[in-house]
Amino acid sequence: MTPSLLAQDPTLADFGRDPWWLVLGKIVFAFAFGLLATLLGVWFERRVVGYMQVRPGPNQVGPFGLLQTLADGLKMAFKEDILPKAADKVVYFFAPTISVICAVTALSVVPFGPMVSIAGHHTPLQVTDVPVAVLLLLACSSMGVYGIVLGGWASGSTYPLLGGLRSSAQMISYEVAMGLSIVAVFMTAGTMSTSGIVAAQGDATRLTLFGTEIPAPGWYAILLLPSFVIFFIATVGETNRAPFDLPEAESELVAGFMTEYSSLKFALFMLSEYVAMVTMSAVTTTLFLGGWRAPWPITLWEGANSGWWPMLWFFGKVIALVFVFVWLRGTLPRLRYDQFMRFGWKVLLPINLVWILVLSGLRSIEDWDSRSKLIAVGIPAGVLLIATLFWPSRRPQPKPTVQEQVDSRPYGSFPLPPMDLQVPPSPRITRVVAEREPANIVAGSDSREV
Repeated sequence: MTPSLLAQDPTLADFGRDPWWLVLGKIVFAFAFGLLATLLGVWFERRVVGYMQVRPGPNQVGPFGLLQTLADGLKMAFKEDILPKAADKVVYFFAPTISVICAVTALSVVPFGPMVSIAGHHTPLQVTDVPVAVLLLLACSSMGVYGIVLGGWASGSTYPLLGGLRSSAQMISYEVAMGLSIVAVFMTAGTMSTSGIVAAQGDATRLTLFGTEIPAPGWYAILLLPSFVIFFIATVGETNRAPFDLPEAESELVAGFMTEYSSLKFALFMLSEYVAMVTMSAVTTTLFLGGWRAPWPITLWEGANSGWWPMLWFFGKVIALVFVFVWLRGTLPRLRYDQFMRFGWKVLLPINLVWILVLSGLRSIEDWDSRSKLIAVGIPAGVLLIATLFWPSRRPQPKPTVQEQVDSRPYGSFPLPPMDLQVPPSPRITRVVAEREPANIVAGSDSREV
């Protein structure tokens, strides 16, 4: 990387020098990004799932249906706001805002781009940064669950309470795996600053494969592939997205913690889910996908990581991760609760601990941070992890025939319908017609012929 590009990387010393109006503009931009990305995220999810299910999706309100989410928000605003009698009025009112505020606050330490010039001021495209910025991200993701738990408890109803308890257990289970995944990032980058982590992923080297030198990527999604896989799975669990949307499982808990909410309070809970999804996609981009840095082969262009172009690469990575969230929702069924908890404690946590132990061993080796050695260990370990997670646990059984299914049913159970779609005669109609016209009934005739 050329010195001119290295000069674009912000440091902790570059923060705290902006005038008040520039800081306020950054805050408004981060808030507008979270809100606008959420509105477009709802539309994006409907369109993508509609495409997967071979249907159009929203396409009537505005061009390509872009204003459908805005119309839904206005509709919710004019709906009747119902307050349950058994609800704790103060907690019930403020619970939805807690989740939204925590999700938006996390965007304050996410770098959107490098150093740029705004009205003559050389400033980073980031609201602020601190030496422990990643811990702030973890705190925001953890505090966001309080809104769900308090909303379920304050509703004074059974199903919301069960949904809130599920969310708290889910947060505890997957927060541990998420934290251990970030430990690997700390060990490799040597800093907890988000801008420092992005700068550390920009250091490229040359990897020799079969006698040929190729550019070695600096993204931690490749160097720390096991941590990236576990972190993203934990992110899906933290945001209560399918297939981990057990706190709001409609087949079990009506609507979970949102059952007793209506109007704008219900809209805030829906908003918080999508804000959290966009925020965690931005966090994943920052920690593992190089942040605002351009992917290869765009990096062959000398000005790819300077000026305002990096914002385009950052938004592209965030949209790609949001697409993966939607893809999971459109393809995977919801897990049982015991399967979900077992997966977090007995699969992700032990694998993560073993990977951290291996990474610590590499650190003790001289020249441990060589990208070639880290890639040689990280990529095979990540591939092994993915194969372990998705390898079938048992051999698929042959599908029984129709007759075997009928014979296996207990006596007196409802019989299986015939596979040739021929409706059998109704015993009730046959009996009634036989009582009225016994001479017209032929044994074994179809009721449709009577």
